[in-house]
Amino acid sequence: MVNRSAVLLMMCWPLAAAAEKPMSAINWLSESVATPVAAPPPPEPPVSGPVTVPQVAVTVLGQPNLDAAGVLPAALTGLPRMLWGLGRTDEIIAALALDRTEALPALKGLLLTVLLAEAEAPADSTGKGTLLLARLDRLLALGALDQAEALLQAAGTPAQPDLFRRAFDVALLTGTEDRGCKAMQSTPSLAPTFPARIFCLARSGDWNAAALTLRTGVALGHLTPADEALMSRFLDPDLYEGDPPLTPPSPVTPLDWRMLEAVGETLPTANLPLAFAHAELRDTAGWKAQIEAAERLGRAGVVAPNLLLGLYTERQAAASGGVWDRVTAFQRFDEAMTRGDLVALDAALPQVWDSMVEVELEVPFAQLYGAALMKLPLTGSTSDLALRVALLSPDYEKAALARDPGGDAVEAFLLGVARGDVTGLTPPDSLARAIAAAFAAPDPGPELTALLDGTRLGEAILGAMDRVAGGVQGNLSGVTQGLSLLRRVGLEDVARRTALELMLLERRG
Repeated sequence: MVNRSAVLLMMCWPLAAAAEKPMSAINWLSESVATPVAAPPPPEPPVSGPVTVPQVAVTVLGQPNLDAAGVLPAALTGLPRMLWGLGRTDEIIAALALDRTEALPALKGLLLTVLLAEAEAPADSTGKGTLLLARLDRLLALGALDQAEALLQAAGTPAQPDLFRRAFDVALLTGTEDRGCKAMQSTPSLAPTFPARIFCLARSGDWNAAALTLRTGVALGHLTPADEALMSRFLDPDLYEGDPPLTPPSPVTPLDWRMLEAVGETLPTANLPLAFAHAELRDTAGWKAQIEAAERLGRAGVVAPNLLLGLYTERQAAASGGVWDRVTAFQRFDEAMTRGDLVALDAALPQVWDSMVEVELEVPFAQLYGAALMKLPLTGSTSDLALRVALLSPDYEKAALARDPGGDAVEAFLLGVARGDVTGLTPPDSLARAIAAAFAAPDPGPELTALLDGTRLGEAILGAMDRVAGGVQGNLSGVTQGLSLLRRVGLEDVARRTALELMLLERRG
């Protein structure tokens, strides 16, 4: 029987609201709910002469400021609650929007911390969540869906259309879409678009109402021919058995991806935005697809290293070449570590390290095994490689304190960086000289210093990341300035790990 109350509710949506397309800093968000069209303001009464109206931020008294939402408290991050200080919201958003996907792992971790930190809203914040949305979009662009979901929960306002759109897409990509649909259906202030409503009705088992909603949407002109073709196939795939596959939309949204998956036309996520890789971590995906998705997300630093460990050791490799060679190398090494077989480790560690270098997963590997390797009585080149792994791990300082560098100048400098003191050490190359300058006499340079003096710490930290990334591409003074800023504001651990990564990873920024 048709769920007529559901259809009547759909028919009562304001057409202007349904036609409005929400805007976003990323272009692949599903249009799951419509953004209401605000009524135009009443005309201003005439004035007798020109006046100057000062720009002020207006907030509703007693309402929490959405831009202040955060997940990580200051006691955990080491960042003050006045992170944004006197910065302007539009300038902060512009700084956050810069592409830092190629940043070093330590700096990617710092960026996540900045995005998730509990901090007072900027001085000019209106409280409507403009900065919150920018932070969420940056997390989604980084593939940090778990972190984005935590920030959405901290904001606690799923009834806002722009926030709900992001929450719904996170649910679609992580396999919790039923929860997203229930939230949509239980929030009267949300106006689901036709595709989202059809999807959720079908997920709830109300196929008749979904089919009627589809026909209504087509009749009212709210569905494109491509939408109609996809949703018709989604509701009754048997009717189209033997037909050629649909042409994928551009861009593909999470809602598109899930419906294409449902009709047996799953799109590989390798060429889609990084957030889509989460969809292939589900049990419905093949083992190879799961591993490759976890590797992409591991490179981005947005999933725990234990996810990689679990997938690499789940079962025996099915073939050889590519990902299967990495699985084999990883399992041989893990087995040698489990047995404490030093002879096997002499062969296994270089092989697995080469595999991790190939996919830029050196730091997740070091997080898993760096500390354990330093406890083994390794010798020769295996011991040297184990030290480098340990210096990329959270226990880098402990590893440095336990090591005698002997006469190796490069190793001595690395150990000095790990200890935070390079006094009397000879930098082995120009990059090391730029690093040494930041430890000997930290000088962030005039621009970053001006941001600090202007109570704009968050923007100064973002600028430091960019200085380091740009410095290794040309003017190495950027490395000195960026590391100097991090040390000056108390982010010593990040500064040391960044410096070690600059020297130890084959990619430098």
